[in-house]
Amino acid sequence: MLGSSTRRNVAILGSTGSIGCSTLEVLEGLGESFRVWAISAHQQVDVFAKQIAKFKPEHAVLTGAVENRAVSEVASTSGTTVRFGSEHLTRIAAAPEVDIVVAAIVGSAGLESALETVRQGKTLALANKEALVVAGPIMTELAKTSGATLMPIDSEHSAIFQALQSGRSVSEVKRVILTASGGSLRAWPREKLPLATVDDALAHPTWAMGRKITIDSATMMNKALEVIEAKWLFGLDPSKISVVIHPQSIIHSMVEFVDGSVIAQLSPPDMRLPIQYALTFPERHAGPARKFDWSESFSFDWAPVDFERYPALSLGFEVASAGGTSGSVLNGANEAAVDLFLNHKIAFTEIATLAKKVLDYHDFDPSPTLKQLMDLDQWARKETNRIAGC
Repeated sequence: MLGSSTRRNVAILGSTGSIGCSTLEVLEGLGESFRVWAISAHQQVDVFAKQIAKFKPEHAVLTGAVENRAVSEVASTSGTTVRFGSEHLTRIAAAPEVDIVVAAIVGSAGLESALETVRQGKTLALANKEALVVAGPIMTELAKTSGATLMPIDSEHSAIFQALQSGRSVSEVKRVILTASGGSLRAWPREKLPLATVDDALAHPTWAMGRKITIDSATMMNKALEVIEAKWLFGLDPSKISVVIHPQSIIHSMVEFVDGSVIAQLSPPDMRLPIQYALTFPERHAGPARKFDWSESFSFDWAPVDFERYPALSLGFEVASAGGTSGSVLNGANEAAVDLFLNHKIAFTEIATLAKKVLDYHDFDPSPTLKQLMDLDQWARKETNRIAGC
């Protein structure tokens, strides 16, 4: 039981982002059955220092600096050992005291620590979808060998995981249906999308997320990455994965079984729910996530995806079918293209165009090593910038 004397130590890698902050809020509500044993951040020094002072973790890692006096002083007062540099992330993941690692670092920067967590046979609460996109076959094979548990934090994959509890095996699944909000620009005429500004693309109507993932939502590259992630996380053929537009973000995803039954997971949009489920599974407990007000009226809408409007999503299905090196290349190219857009160097619609060009151009290998994947990630970023003339 959650209230037993066994306390689980949690390391939150990426504690100052939206997922990390929500995780800390969830853990605070769960009481003494969990302990914030370690946290990490990249640059948000003020937020990080406050987290150290409040939660007093055993260890803290700041990856974006070689030293920081303010963090060091707070850590000293809190009894926290502080380290500087990204090389310490894998050491935290490998620490025998850690039971659960929350992988909340955005992008491929979180890959090595996620892999180390799996290598050590721990529970990986995975918010970093890039880990499976880049190295899905390597990570899933490692999990089989080490006995590690992969728990999704993404609302969509958590919904699928929860719905799958209604079946006995994946052989009973006809398809999974990922829902997508359609992003901040879903109501824009398609011909006006090249004119979208950074502020336009960041104005998501439903979710409060980081800048990169909000842009991915607008292009629907986030859903492309989720298609790839679902393939590896649930052992699904891409032909069994569908996507629909659901603007309200109430139905987080669905599973259709072979008998025609469809099981959906519904809740108000709040990442604290899938985070808590990942931490406490197989138990459920009261938590801080928003609840439905059943005295109010509400309705659901969904619609098929217009793949011409969202060409990035087609790339996700292409990569999920191809496997090999394609995930690393797509992810690296997209991260570079999103960065170019956020810095006002390319148009919004060029993000998917650049990612496709780099993906089509790369030298595909069906069975790459981890080193190949990491090298191709860097190549894809440089190639994206080269093609963009930046």
